[in-house]
Amino acid sequence: MPEITKESILKILTNIIEPDLKSSIVALGLVSNINIEGNKISFIVKISSPTMNSKKIVKDACLESLLQALGTDIKVDIDMQALPGFKDRVPELRTILPGVKHIIAIASGKGGVGKSTVAANLAVALSLSGAKVGLLDADIYGPSMPLMFGLVNRKPIITSTSGRNLMEPIVSHGVEILSIGFFAEASQAVPWRGPMVSKALIQLFQDADWGSLDYLLVDLPPGTGDIHLTLVDKIPLTGAIVVSTPQEVALADARKGIDMFKMPMINVPVLGLVENMAYYIPESNPDKKDYIFGQDGAKKLAEEMNVPLLSQIPLITRIREAGDVGAPAALNENTIEGKIFKDLAQNVIECVKNLSTASSKEKIELVNP
Repeated sequence: MPEITKESILKILTNIIEPDLKSSIVALGLVSNINIEGNKISFIVKISSPTMNSKKIVKDACLESLLQALGTDIKVDIDMQALPGFKDRVPELRTILPGVKHIIAIASGKGGVGKSTVAANLAVALSLSGAKVGLLDADIYGPSMPLMFGLVNRKPIITSTSGRNLMEPIVSHGVEILSIGFFAEASQAVPWRGPMVSKALIQLFQDADWGSLDYLLVDLPPGTGDIHLTLVDKIPLTGAIVVSTPQEVALADARKGIDMFKMPMINVPVLGLVENMAYYIPESNPDKKDYIFGQDGAKKLAEEMNVPLLSQIPLITRIREAGDVGAPAALNENTIEGKIFKDLAQNVIECVKNLSTASSKEKIELVNP
């Protein structure tokens, strides 16, 4: 009988494929606690699906491979265990978006607060920082990203990957983008009911070749409806960013948005609050600040709800103009707005980095918004 070592056991088990994750149980690090006593071998194998059928398939494959390689005199004890729920797994052990390290939802309690503008510029700023970034426009009823990235009338191509036909995200300004707006005319309404919307959203995640990304930003529609519940149920979110203006009517809805993500049944970390249109800077007098929607409203809400204030973005004409021509303002880091979005990206990176260890905003060193 060949010598039995931990290395030889792992080599034998290398060809065993995890049914859901479609990769080697050894390569995925699913084999652990190998113990050898004479001709007795024991170890643990974790698998994605907790069903008895899945456990039996993998266990039988392991036994057959070991007996064939080491002889029938060995005795093998395999403890089959289920992996944690998909939201608690490291990315490479997910069945959905295994190549994406962090998935971040960009949300707002109400429309008209500039959520999509923030999402577009944050995506560009993260890309300029050296990260690989994707942006999924999940605002099914009012997709903005085709216009903001100069992609109106563009259509994603379909490629065949591992026997599946997948949509290829369109790259613009260093960001990989998919939007429902790619599949409808710019002036065409999308009169879909909730189940249709939820199905379309999941297809944008599952039926696309997102590849390897550091960040995938998801631009949500305003409010707290079906799309939001589908997202938190089906997709392993790293966290959420809530966008608001300083105005009281917007802050009331932003508070609801933060509360939704904090609900026990949802339990998505709120990375922070972005105050958009915080003040107006006249081009003729760039040192002057006009607080036309009120002053520090979102800043006070962030303190009240114990979430970080990630940025206070001024109302600058150039930000609107840049979005209208498909070249987000974050592309020019030498401008006031370019620096603001660069700092926002750095704050988001810092919050994500510290998410597992930081229990309060005081523990996170942010660039002063």
